[in-house]
Amino acid sequence: MERENILEKLEQSDMILVGLGEDFDNTQFLCQREPYRNGVEILTRAGAAWLLPAWNEFCGEETGDKRVSEAIEKAAGLLEGKNYFCVSVSTNSGIPHFFQREESEPRMGGRVVMPCGSILKKQCLKCCAEAPVPVTEEDKSILGRFFRDLWEGNFSGEVPFLTGVCPGCGEPFLLNTVYAEKYNEKGYLEQWQQYMKWLQGTLNHRLVILELGVGMQFPTVIRWPFEKAAFFNKKAYFYRINEKLYHLTKELSEKGCGIAENAIDWLRQLC
Repeated sequence: MERENILEKLEQSDMILVGLGEDFDNTQFLCQREPYRNGVEILTRAGAAWLLPAWNEFCGEETGDKRVSEAIEKAAGLLEGKNYFCVSVSTNSGIPHFFQREESEPRMGGRVVMPCGSILKKQCLKCCAEAPVPVTEEDKSILGRFFRDLWEGNFSGEVPFLTGVCPGCGEPFLLNTVYAEKYNEKGYLEQWQQYMKWLQGTLNHRLVILELGVGMQFPTVIRWPFEKAAFFNKKAYFYRINEKLYHLTKELSEKGCGIAENAIDWLRQLC
């Protein structure tokens, strides 16, 4: 019955705010695989945590596990034709693929912002003033070969950097994600400004907030701001779907619902 209520709320809404959490990094499923766990340990010990988002995606493809990508596609499908904005603390590169809408319909305004970055951009090691740039096909090939060896247990002891060097400081490139030692936030700030502008326009509109699989790793990005948005908008309704951290604050108890389910499984079974 609750699933039917959610679909009805989404249909009747003026605007929809979506938050995608750490669950969409796929680690909850990958942790069951020994090659994946070994790779995480090796990369962490080698001081190459910046490679973990790409390692997650490589291993997801290697195992053929499509649960997360199916859930992302299902979430995007729910919002077809609606005025929404998606905020993600996951670095999954499939998220912009499904959620970024062409701006030919500016009134509908579907957009996505990823404050933790993704493997689609690279930055210099020292995080100088230069903005992040797109990852190249050659970069993907380099990482693919490295990860293939890592998956098969053949770690040479050397971690590859990406192609080229920063034109501003001459330092090597690495992936532009929050897992870089010095994260360059210029990669998402333009989209964040658009999100802030969109969010200001939600007041006094029928807003549905759909928070999916968001933990406490980055609470200032989604969990707390989403609670604040729901609290101040009298026409807002909040759905928090999380296997463990599904509780709502006392102030939101009358205008929201916490669902104690795994967000990935919940989405795949929704409709």
